[in-house]
Formats: sequence, C-alpha cells, structure tokens
Amino acid sequence: MNIQTSTLLLANRPSDKKHSCRLCGTSLKYTFIDLGMSPPCESFVPRELIDSMEAYYPLHAYVCEECLLVQLSEYVSPQAIFEEYAYFSSYSTSWVAHAKKYCHQMAEQLQLGRDSLVVELASNDGYLLQHFLPLNIPVLGVEPAANVAKVAIEKGIPTRVEFFGEKYAQALVNEGLRADLIAGNNVLAQVPDLNDFVAGMKILLKPEGVITLEFPHIEKLIAENQFDTIYHEHFSYFSLLTIELMAERHELKVIDVEELGTHGGSLRVHLAHAASERPTQPSVARVVKNEINAGLDRIEIYTSFVENARQVKRELLSFLIEAKKAGKTICGYGAPGKGNTLLNYCGIGTDFLDFTVDRNPYKHGRYTPGMHIPIEPVEAIDLVKPDYILILPWNLKDEIVAQMRHVQEWGAKFVVPIPGVAVIDPKELKP
Repeated sequence: MNIQTSTLLLANRPSDKKHSCRLCGTSLKYTFIDLGMSPPCESFVPRELIDSMEAYYPLHAYVCEECLLVQLSEYVSPQAIFEEYAYFSSYSTSWVAHAKKYCHQMAEQLQLGRDSLVVELASNDGYLLQHFLPLNIPVLGVEPAANVAKVAIEKGIPTRVEFFGEKYAQALVNEGLRADLIAGNNVLAQVPDLNDFVAGMKILLKPEGVITLEFPHIEKLIAENQFDTIYHEHFSYFSLLTIELMAERHELKVIDVEELGTHGGSLRVHLAHAASERPTQPSVARVVKNEINAGLDRIEIYTSFVENARQVKRELLSFLIEAKKAGKTICGYGAPGKGNTLLNYCGIGTDFLDFTVDRNPYKHGRYTPGMHIPIEPVEAIDLVKPDYILILPWNLKDEIVAQMRHVQEWGAKFVVPIPGVAVIDPKELKP
C-alpha cells in the first residue's frame, strides 16, 4: 500500500461516533478536514481565568456523500456560544458599508415601504437594520445574544432576544407579523438544526416575499485554502448545489444568486416560495455550472482538501521561525474567529506573536482561546513598533492595510497567511 492510498483510507475511515447529515440524515463517513482539538473560537479568556482549564472539542469537518453539505458535529450548543457573544459587526467599517448597500438595493428591488416588514435573523448590533430606518421601512431584529442585541435596541432598532426556528416563527405570525424580506447574513452556517430554521423562514415569509442568505462559498474555501474559516460556531459550509436541495426540501426555490467578495468569497442567495410567481434568474444556472466545473458535485474534491491546509501551516510556521531567528518582532492584527482556528491549528502562541490588537474594546485585556495571546487596543502597535504584523482577519486586509499604512514609518510589513503566506510592504503600495 503506497502512502497516498493509506492517507485516503485514513481520511475516509468512519469515526467511532455515529454522525448523520443535519440536512438529509445520511450517515457521515467522509472527512473534509480534521484540524485537531480546539477551543470555541469566541471564548476569549479574561485575565483572571488565564490559569483555568479550557474546554477543547474536535474541529473535524465531514462532507455528506448525498447532499455534499460540509459540516461539523454540534459539540458546542448555540446557547453556549451566544450567551455572551464577542462579535460586534459594527466594528468593521467595510462590513457596515456592505450592509448599507444591500439595504438600498433590496428596498428598491422589492419596492419596500411603510407597509412592509424587514426581519433580520441574527441581527447582531443593528449594523444592517439601521439603514432601513431613514427609509421609513419597518424592521425587526431577532438576535440570540443579549449583550449585542442591547446595543441594537439602544439605537432604536426593535430587537427580540430569541433563537429563531419554526416555533418562534409561528409565534411571530400569531402576533400578526409576516415578512416581505427576511435577511440572514452569515447566520445559516451557525444553525445546527437547519431544517427547523428554514421551516421557520418559510412560515414567516409572505406569499411573494423574499429571503436572502449570505454565507462563505465552499468553492472559494477550497480554491483558496480558507481552512481557518472552519470553527465550532460554524456548523455548516455551503455550495449552491446544496442550497438548492435544502430549498426544495422546504418548498422554496432559489430565484437569484450574487457572488460577493465578502469573507473571502461569499454567495448571497435569494429564495422565494416554490409557488411564488417570482422568476428564476440566469445567475442561478451560471453559478451551478461553475460549481460543477469546479468539481463540487464530486466527493473527491472535498476529501482531497486536507493537504492544502497542511501546506499553509508549514509555510506560515517556516516564515515565523525564520523571522524570529533573524530577531524580528511580530504581532497580530485582529482577534477574529478564523484567527483562533489558525493559531490553534498551527500552534502559534506568544513564542511567535507578542500580542494581537483589535478594534473591539470587549476583547481588550483578554486572551485568545487556546494560545493565550494577549489582546490589546490598536494603539499598541504604534507603541511597540513591530517588524511584522500578521493580519488574522485576512478577508479585511485591504481595509486594515489602508488604516495602518503609517507603520511604514518604521519599516513594518504586513503578513497575510491565506491562501498562502504573502508579505505586503506598505512602502511599495500606490498612494
């Protein structure tokens, strides 16, 4: 038996635990990637608990051979994840601008007005719904994390602190509420019970209403080695092929799809009731064709992904080791969920990164889960003047480099880890 054959058999070996697909119920036996044991990526450690035990869970993603949904088992419940959530959407300037553009686009496309209702699921701190208020379009946010929902409510955005599903959708309908537009930005991946969630959206949607869901595209994840976007808070990873199967199960249809640059490459799918008169746009057939050309209809494309992550790990560690040998100082920029997957998988602690910084004050004075890298305000970079700055939210690299361009004054350079290690010298960028 050669090495390649033995590796394939090992990757496809059934796990000791029984797993079944959360969408179609098929038993899971094919590994997409196994990133080892890792703590939940948003479980930032307060200083007083730095010596306490942390919970680690397998970060092992499978792919369903029937519907091709890539997924993690539910090791951490949504209740545990969202009891006190550390992610506030409004701290990303580019993400807020993305949301504003979406709101104006949908208001015009659907001709929303005073008699309409927009419902956002996982509405966070009101980063999106706030843009409908000046348009005099009624909104309702449904957000499970009380600490971020509080911020939205203080902005004057009606927000319910609830987990959305079939039962809560029916409760809203019983109140006389039905949605013209249901928005879900990066929430579908965070739902362990997909069928309950989608069934709820169908109940809440008006007969000619529209659902839009944004999520990182598995095609981009595979093509660009974005393994760090896999973490416990994200239970599922989607292609349009899988979304079409999901919609069909719930008497919905995909009527449009947009390819976006957010989060390293995302899809925004537009859904309507199967009986709706809304026509299906040519974009749907085009993206499906592209996915088939990329091999996303074949299990082999998924099971061969693991080697890509291993290559990135080797490249990044080699770079950091050589930089440290040369006496260079290195810090991180950002403390995102994806960054914690990268740090834990690669074993990058304070032996490589002295600290990382973040714009979110909630994280200041805390430590990254697992690797315990201290998180400081952004101003710490100006005080320490490191030689290299490792950008952990690499999907925001353009925004971050523009904000921090002044580091060229002392010769600092940026390091981007995904899809492969790249060094950006701000002195070489055009003004």
